[in-house]
Amino acid sequence: MEMSSIVSAVVIGLVVGVLGRLVAPGRQAIGLVWTMVAGIVAAFLGTAVAAGLGVADTEGVDWIEWLLQIALAAVGVAALARTRLGR
Repeated sequence: MEMSSIVSAVVIGLVVGVLGRLVAPGRQAIGLVWTMVAGIVAAFLGTAVAAGLGVADTEGVDWIEWLLQIALAAVGVAALARTRLGR
């Protein structure tokens, strides 16, 4: 993976984290940093899952990949919020 790919994945991860937080139900008791971390991890995992399904590289916008990333970010944000509530 090239450096520009990593930088773009981080930027996309930040956007995905915020979108995942908006999609996640209820109030999340985590800060912006944890939201960004969840988004970055979801971006990498979503890309890997999309590549495994063969839908990562399509013509135009990769909507399925974006939806996978946002869904994974919502799950990550919700999971982080639950662990933070337990403390």
